[in-house]
Amino acid sequence: MATATLPRTRAKKLTAIHDKVEILRAAVFHTPKNPFAHADALAAFADGAVAICAGRIAACGDYIAVRAQYPDAVVRDLRGGCIVPGLIDTHVHFPQVRVTGGLGYSLQDWLETLALPEEANMADVAHARAVAREFIHGLVTHGTTTALVFGAHFAEATAELFEAAERRGLRVISGLVLSDRSLNPILHQKPDAAYTASKNLVARYHGKNRLGYAVIPRFAVSAGEPMLELCQTLLREDPLLTFTTHINESRAEIEEVARLFPKAEDYLAVYEKYDLIGRRSVLAHNVHAGAAQIQRMAARQATVAHCPSSNAVLGSGIFPMRRHLDGNARFSLGTDIGAGTGFGVLKETLQAYLMQRVAPEPMTLTAAQMLWMATRAGAEALCLEDETGDFTVGKAADLVFFRPPPGSILHAVLASVEDPERILSALLTLAGPQCVNEVRVEGDSVYEGIP
Repeated sequence: MATATLPRTRAKKLTAIHDKVEILRAAVFHTPKNPFAHADALAAFADGAVAICAGRIAACGDYIAVRAQYPDAVVRDLRGGCIVPGLIDTHVHFPQVRVTGGLGYSLQDWLETLALPEEANMADVAHARAVAREFIHGLVTHGTTTALVFGAHFAEATAELFEAAERRGLRVISGLVLSDRSLNPILHQKPDAAYTASKNLVARYHGKNRLGYAVIPRFAVSAGEPMLELCQTLLREDPLLTFTTHINESRAEIEEVARLFPKAEDYLAVYEKYDLIGRRSVLAHNVHAGAAQIQRMAARQATVAHCPSSNAVLGSGIFPMRRHLDGNARFSLGTDIGAGTGFGVLKETLQAYLMQRVAPEPMTLTAAQMLWMATRAGAEALCLEDETGDFTVGKAADLVFFRPPPGSILHAVLASVEDPERILSALLTLAGPQCVNEVRVEGDSVYEGIP
């Protein structure tokens, strides 16, 4: 059984020669279209295949058809398991790994009691290096191949995250977390120093291998106007950087933002003033958002990172998914470690399903919609939809192979059902890290569990 402490993870190249085609045979699922808009969005193959050549998708479909297309390919028979695109986490905090599991707090109490003291520990580079290794291990062992990550308030600690991600071969977009007030003073930066540190990190890591850089003010409570102006400058200097922060997570937070920015129409307007909201913007939570804010987000093509587990743990509220859909606003999924309950993006799909069933404006999510939120929606949020998120020919071969352990409930269910959508529903409900058998990024195997 693969667990978060096993040393069996390793980055290596495929054993197949990269100019040859390799076929993986198993149940295959992906969503090349948005299932909230298209009834036929789910591509599901009970006896399916993914063909890989030089790290890219060469074909995907029924095994017989794919095999006929590449009769000389090497075939790995993985029947009994399921292949889905690499999972994408669009909101997660690297420095908070060791405070995961703190229950019974409101957002502000949780920050003051657990999160911020541990984030102050990131001033110790050796501590940050150890946590970075744990963090990347947590991602990969749960099948996450791409993540938008809140770095640390310290440049050296953030560099350790980038280094750990590069060694493993994951797609990670991250950056220095920017704050100049309202926190433990050790977490504050002066804007000039933060600008220099950010530019140095951009030069070292943005666009290097599978890494990208994000401009990250923690939230408007801790980022005053000078720091928000700095964010605007960084994004103007390089429009290909990502922007991410928090918004409308709790009512107490919203009240504090209104006090700090009395001239702003609402929380979103604080960021809009500095031209921070656009296609490359990912805003975490948005639990308490009015129709006007949702409409403005949609008009600017920003994405909300929906974090259902942490919203429940902290008692923040239930994400108004139907209102976002009605307003044509984008949303994806985040695990929000460490307020969230673990690294499992699939678990977040299940939690989203459960919370939307009991939401004030209830919805019943389909398996296709859940898979899309965990994969293609995240790729679109990060402007990576041409590279990853589904098995369209030519995209990177980012994938997860789930094989349920013999004797597990998931193993029993998969052995007894044939309908592809039923198989996918069971996978989304029951698959945990013990089922993650192999993870690949651009064809490279970055994790192998116990066969």
